Amino acid sequence: MKVLNLLSLLLIVFSTQAYTNEKNSLLDEYISNNKQEQFRFDYQKSEADASILRDSWIAPINLNYSYIKSNPYGSSQTAKTAAIKIDQPIFQSGGIYYGIKFAQEVKKYSDYSIDVAKRKLIKDAISILMQTKQKDLQITKQKLLIENSKINLDIKQEEYLSGRLDVGFLDSAVIERNTVIQALYDIQTAKQRLLSSFSALSDLDYKTAKIPTLELLNKEQFLEYNLVLKMLNSQIQRDDFAKGVSIAKYLPQVSFTAGYNWMKSDSLFQLGSPEKDYHEYGFKVSMPLNVNTFRDIESTKVDYLKSKVFAKDKKVELIALFEQVLINIKNLERKKLLSLENKEIYSKLLHDTQKLFKVGYKTKYDVQTLKNSVEISKYNSKIYEIDKQLELLTLYEMYVNEE
Repeated sequence: MKVLNLLSLLLIVFSTQAYTNEKNSLLDEYISNNKQEQFRFDYQKSEADASILRDSWIAPINLNYSYIKSNPYGSSQTAKTAAIKIDQPIFQSGGIYYGIKFAQEVKKYSDYSIDVAKRKLIKDAISILMQTKQKDLQITKQKLLIENSKINLDIKQEEYLSGRLDVGFLDSAVIERNTVIQALYDIQTAKQRLLSSFSALSDLDYKTAKIPTLELLNKEQFLEYNLVLKMLNSQIQRDDFAKGVSIAKYLPQVSFTAGYNWMKSDSLFQLGSPEKDYHEYGFKVSMPLNVNTFRDIESTKVDYLKSKVFAKDKKVELIALFEQVLINIKNLERKKLLSLENKEIYSKLLHDTQKLFKVGYKTKYDVQTLKNSVEISKYNSKIYEIDKQLELLTLYEMYVNEE
C-alpha cells in the first residue's frame, strides 16, 4: 500500500540505469540494426543541412574562363578571358548573427524531432515485447482455467449420471469449458500477431529479451525532461531567430567586392599588348524596397507567437496525460491488490481443504481446483503489473534525463 500512497505525488519513468542520455542509451537495442542505421543517417543529414544553412551567408567565389576562336576576316583569331570575383556581405544589420543562431536552432529542432520519432519506435517495440510476455502469462493462466472447467465438467457429469443434477447444469458446464478453450485460442492468435509485429521492429528474441524496469519520478521532473517540450521550446527559439532574419533581410547591407581579370587576344586589330590583367576591389551598400516587407515580417512574427501558444497548450495536454496515467495506475494497483487478497483466501482454503481431504471429507477435485485458483491469482497479479508498465510507456516515450 506504500506505493498507492506515493502515487498522488509520483510518476513512473524508467530507471536511471536504463534511461540516461538518449545518445548513450541502451534502448537502441530494442529496435533492429536497419532501423538504427536509418536514424543515424537522419542525424547525419540534420548535421549537413544545418551546416549548409549556417554558412549560407558566406558568398561563393565565382570563377570564369572563356576561349573564343573566330575567323571574321579570313584569318584565325583567338580571345581568352578569365576572372575571379567575390561579392561578400560583411554587415547585414544583424542578419548574419540571426542566420547563424537560426541554423543552430534548426539543427537542434531537427535532432529533437528525430529523437521523438526514434523514441516512438523504441516505445512501440518495448510495448509489443511487454504485451507478448503478458500473453505468455495469460496463456498459462488460461490453461489453469481450462483445467478447472474440466474438473467442474467431470463433477457435473458424475452428479448428472447419479441423478443428482439436471441436464441443464451439465450443458452449462460444457459451454463454460468450450468458452475458456476458445479464449485460449484467441490469446495464442493474438500472441502470434504480436510476435510478427515485434520481428518487424527488432532483431531481439522475445524469449530472452528483458523488459526495462520502471521507477517513479515527480511531475515536475517529467515536464522538465520532457522530450516533446524540449522540441517545442527549440521551435520557439528557431522561430524567434527566423523573425530576426526576416527583419534584417530588409535593412541595409554592406558587402565587400573584389576581383581579378585576365585577357589575351591575337586579333588583327589588337592595339597595345595582347595580354592584360587587372585587379578591382571596393564595397557596396544595398537595401531592398519590397511591397511585401511588412507582410513577410508579420508572417514570421505570427509563426513565433503561434509556436509559443502551441507549446503552452501541449504542456497542458501532457499534464492531463500525467494525471490520467496516474489514475489508471492507481486502479491497476487496486486490481493487483485484490488478486493478492484472493491468493491469500484461496491459499487458506487450500490448506484447510487438504486437511479435510486426508480424512475423506473433501475430494481430489476440490484440492486441485483450489491449487489452480491460487496460481491463477498469482498470474493475475503479474498480468496487472505488466498492464501498469504499459501505461508507463506512454510517459517514457517523452522522458529523457540528459544529466
